[in-house]
Amino acid sequence: MPELPEVEVSRMGISPHVIDQTVKQIIIRNPRLRWPIPEAIKAIEGQVIRGVTRRAKYLLLETDVGNAVVHLGMSGSLRVLPVGTPVEKHDHVDLVLTSGEVLRYNDPRRFGAWLWEEKGVTHPVLEKMGPEPLSDDFNVEYLHEKAQGKRTAIKQFIMDNHVVVGVGNIYANESLFAAGIHPKRAAGKISLARMTKLVAEIKSVLAFAIKQGGTTLKDFKNADGKPGYFAQELQVYGKAGKPCPKCGKALSEAKIGQRATVFCSDCQK
Repeated sequence: MPELPEVEVSRMGISPHVIDQTVKQIIIRNPRLRWPIPEAIKAIEGQVIRGVTRRAKYLLLETDVGNAVVHLGMSGSLRVLPVGTPVEKHDHVDLVLTSGEVLRYNDPRRFGAWLWEEKGVTHPVLEKMGPEPLSDDFNVEYLHEKAQGKRTAIKQFIMDNHVVVGVGNIYANESLFAAGIHPKRAAGKISLARMTKLVAEIKSVLAFAIKQGGTTLKDFKNADGKPGYFAQELQVYGKAGKPCPKCGKALSEAKIGQRATVFCSDCQK
């Protein structure tokens, strides 16, 4: 499943090819995604794409009349191809551009989304979200205050989009390991000093993943593969039973909030 770094790399990959381009046509081959693609999205035809931004794991294709709100779901990908490139199975949406290229959305599991947000209106899926983890608004003062009195496990707490957006399961595991914090520890029981370390590690882990993905930007113009998905250098995620990179003890695994959680019972307290 694409998490924040994959979505950010997708934004970086498509931006040079779609910004300042006019949308000649939107072709919807299958409107049945996670939510039905609304008819209102046809308003994007004839509009110039002014920018591509990201909010949590949503991409916004910005125009003067509104924004297309795109989510990659569990298996979605975007690529930029020449107009006339043969359509493959699961190619559900095309944005045909005046440049002679097409922004094509492929999604085998159809759990992604293409929505429309009118100018000056925030789409309901983007409301009541916490700050972006790489922004200045996400800081230790904010997180420590938000955690006061909370008995929720810290891993579930930092994965809550109302607290901070985009810290998915992989990066929650990695950040907590790097910070030396046990994933089951109650959020409200973590000291200011340890929370300072956690905020720094969340930012560092995500920034490093985005940097890794940046090496794959050329993939967005290839017809093969899944652009935006990239190999990652992970310390603990998916490595239960293997030696801890810090102390050598076998890594433990547990389910927290129904999500696989890997940690070191010696290094994380």
